Amino acid sequence: MKKLTVLFDFDGVICDTETQYTKFWSGNGVKYLGIEDFGHLIKGQTLRQIFDRYFNGMEEAQAELVPALDEFERNMSYGYVPGAYEFLTALKNAGVPSAIVTSSDHQKMSHVYRAHPALTELVDAVLVSEDFTASKPDPDCFLKGMERLGGRPEDTVVFEDSFHGLAAGRASGAHVVGLATTNTREAITPLCDMVIDDFRNMNLAVLLKLIG
Repeated sequence: MKKLTVLFDFDGVICDTETQYTKFWSGNGVKYLGIEDFGHLIKGQTLRQIFDRYFNGMEEAQAELVPALDEFERNMSYGYVPGAYEFLTALKNAGVPSAIVTSSDHQKMSHVYRAHPALTELVDAVLVSEDFTASKPDPDCFLKGMERLGGRPEDTVVFEDSFHGLAAGRASGAHVVGLATTNTREAITPLCDMVIDDFRNMNLAVLLKLIG
């Protein structure tokens, strides 16, 4: 069997959190920037990236948003995308190296681990925003994930949901599977090799066929 490597984004891929983030950021987009639907505009971006692009020079707003976001994430619901837990378990049992590669930071992921203490046992690594020199759509995060697991782009499958994440996966040279959890199937189809609604019909055989 080929040395398959699998990389997962977190929000909208492993856990169904994107609707909650959309509500938080859209509300604050209106409050601070007067921008409607801001939550969809910043999908796949790190907090630093959001601040640099949209809140540059707005130190007071940034100072208010940091604790507000932490409190929001502390109380979020971290329900698994259907089939995600089972698929992670199947990869682990099959000895397939996998990692979570997320734009979230250590603080946010600490809340995730409280909700799902066994999550770190299901993957071989978790890479967060502090581990990257560039944010999605730059492929740096996925290339670092491959390096951590000893994988090659041509044998790697990336699971993503956001436009920035899908672009990063494609730029890394990996095979990309898009989840229609955040954007429509029609919108993400041109950006990936396969589109799925969730992991309930995903298995090792599908991944091996995908990498050829």
